[in-house]
Amino acid sequence: MQKHALVLGASGGIGQALAGQLAEQGVTVTCLSRSQDGLDVTCETNISELFSGLETPFDLVIVATGILSGEKGPEKTIKALTVEELIHLFAVNTIGPALVLKHVQHLLPRDRRAVFAALSARVGSIGDNTLGGWYSYRASKAALNQMIRTASIELKRSHKHLVCIALHPGTVATDFTQNYPAHTKVTPQEAANNLLKVIDTLAPEDSGRFLDWAGNVVPW
Repeated sequence: MQKHALVLGASGGIGQALAGQLAEQGVTVTCLSRSQDGLDVTCETNISELFSGLETPFDLVIVATGILSGEKGPEKTIKALTVEELIHLFAVNTIGPALVLKHVQHLLPRDRRAVFAALSARVGSIGDNTLGGWYSYRASKAALNQMIRTASIELKRSHKHLVCIALHPGTVATDFTQNYPAHTKVTPQEAANNLLKVIDTLAPEDSGRFLDWAGNVVPW
C-alpha cells in the first residue's frame, strides 16, 4: 500500500529535509508551509480551510512549525518577560499544533497504524530544566507536550492504531539556531533521518510519549 505523509512547516530546515527524505523513501508527501501555501497555524479558520481541500488519509502527519523567540531572543531573566512574547510563542508553538491535531483527525486512518508527530524541544522538559531562562519557549513547549499527551488518551478511543508523539530533534543547524554557536548541531538532513528512524519504530503503546532523536524518553 502506498504511504502518504503530510508535513507542515515544509519550507523550514527540518520540515524540508523531512519531506525530501520521505519522498526518497517512496512516500507520497503533501507539504504545507506559510511561504508556499499561506499556512498560519495560529489561525483556526486558515487551518480548517486548508485541510478541507485534503482527502487522502495520511499515515504520517508531522508538525515541524515553531519559533524560538521574537527579535530580542529567549529571555535570560524573568525581568525580560513580556506578555507579547508569551502570547506569540504560545500561539505558534502550542496552540498551532493543537489546532492542527483538532482539524486533521478526519484525515487519519482508523483501520491501520498512523503517526501524528509534533516537534517539541528538550528545554520544554520540566524535569530536565537545570539552567533556567528561556521562559516563553520552555513554557510553550511544555504546554505542547501536555497537549500531545492529553490528545493521545482521547484519540485511543477512536483511532486505536494512532501514535501521538512529541519529538525532540536535537539542536539543528538552521536559521532557527544560528545565534547559538556554542551548541553542538546536526544538519537538517541528519535530524530528519534520525527522527524518521524513531517514527518507524513507534507502536500504538508509545502514544503520548516525549522522545528524543535517538528514541530515548525525555522527562516531562
